[in-house]
Amino acid sequence: MTAETNPPNLDVDLDVTSPEFKIAHDRLVEVFAHRSARGTENPDEPDTVQAMQIALNLPKQHPPSRHDLLAAAAQAVVAVCLNPQAGTDGEWSAALNRWYDHRIRKVTRRARNTGWQAVQNLPGVTSSVHGAQARAFIPSAVHEVEPLIRKLQIKGTDLPLADHQPPPRADTPTIYVDAGLGMSLGKAAAQVGHGSMLLAAHQPFDWVQSWARRGFELCVVETDPDVFAQLVDAPGAVTIRDIGYTEVAPNTATVVASPRP
Repeated sequence: MTAETNPPNLDVDLDVTSPEFKIAHDRLVEVFAHRSARGTENPDEPDTVQAMQIALNLPKQHPPSRHDLLAAAAQAVVAVCLNPQAGTDGEWSAALNRWYDHRIRKVTRRARNTGWQAVQNLPGVTSSVHGAQARAFIPSAVHEVEPLIRKLQIKGTDLPLADHQPPPRADTPTIYVDAGLGMSLGKAAAQVGHGSMLLAAHQPFDWVQSWARRGFELCVVETDPDVFAQLVDAPGAVTIRDIGYTEVAPNTATVVASPRP
């Protein structure tokens, strides 16, 4: 009898009872527990500048909603980090460990049509939310990005904020974004990806197992600054503060991830 689950929103099978899944979670917990001892990089040593690439499927006709695409990106990122391959000694875990040892950068790109299809066989996870699709790839040094990914554009990765966002669903983890910052879709995708990682790292293992069985289902809500400020101190929530390379000032609180709405 197999313990694998195949969440319909992910393109991978997850054996959440495997030792490898537990190891992957332990490694993620360790990364954030000792962040001060990591996070270094040296521009003179290109291998120390690591990043996870995220591709967002942005068709010209009938583009997805911004909040659904952000949710797909967040789910894809945490699924890469907790894929059982992240708990082995292979290429997947080696790529993650190199990234964990340096600054946890993410780069968001837009794709469509053949460009989107071309990257589906590269190591990573694709997540879908109400038709919105994002794929997160195992990290690499920024000077060694796979050519098929490098072809995808970084600039112009944006969608407008929806006039109406559905409220968070009961018992569903929620990532709140400070809409007052005016972050582009690409920047926000990287931030919610940070949020899903940090949320998984701060939750008990049995909670994470249950979440993984549901394909890391979550909601993303972009909210007013006043509401966001109250969420920063909410019990059980984790807050992402950006290092300030692009779009926002250093130490800006960008997203809050909560295990419940």
